Amino acid sequence: MYKVYGIPNCDTVKKTLTWLKDHNIPFEFHNYKTEGISAEKLKEWSKQVGWEVLLNKKSTTWKGIDPAVQATVTSVKNAVSLMKENTSLIKRPVIELNNEVISVGFDAASYEEKFRSKLTA
Repeated sequence: MYKVYGIPNCDTVKKTLTWLKDHNIPFEFHNYKTEGISAEKLKEWSKQVGWEVLLNKKSTTWKGIDPAVQATVTSVKNAVSLMKENTSLIKRPVIELNNEVISVGFDAASYEEKFRSKLTA
């Protein structure tokens, strides 16, 4: 089963959940705000897609972080630490299947491709 990680009041997460429901794709939702996220999971994702993909530098949360702190984020270790502390910095949603990241963010065209076998089943 797919696992969707995010924050329920995020517009991008809402779009994703709606898309999955509209296409009858079963999923489990993991809410960062209530369930948190482990450093191990963030490291695992970073190995798969890169911490640069996961860290949302366009977010208002990132823009609110002291520039001196921002400047320290130059490695997986520092990025993971900051994302664990501020889950709003993680680009959303992250979708996994069997612990493999299949998508970061929302892109309907990409979803059509990634979920094609489920859509025709």
